[in-house]
Amino acid sequence: MANKKPVRTRGKLQFNKYFQELNEGDSVAVVKEPAVASNFPLRLQGMTGVVEGRRGKAFIVKIKTQSKDKTFLIEPIHLKKIKQVKEQVK
Repeated sequence: MANKKPVRTRGKLQFNKYFQELNEGDSVAVVKEPAVASNFPLRLQGMTGVVEGRRGKAFIVKIKTQSKDKTFLIEPIHLKKIKQVKEQVK
C-alpha cells in the first residue's frame, strides 16, 4: 500500500511539479506520480541520476545502473530535484 497517495490528493496534479525547470547537471530522483497514466518502468522508481538536457517536454536523465550509464526520457512530473552533498577529503 505504499504506492497510494493520501485521500485528499488522490487524482490531483501539482502544476508546479509538472512545469518545473531543471538545468543540466542537476541531480534528480525518479519518483512515480500515480495520478498520471503512463507506461512507467517500475525498475526506475527511487533511482537517482543527472539531467543531461531536454527533449520536447521530457528531460534526458543519465542513470548509472551497476556498471553502465543509461539515458532515459522522463517527464518532469516524475522527477524530484535533490541536493547533492559532496564529501570533504580529509
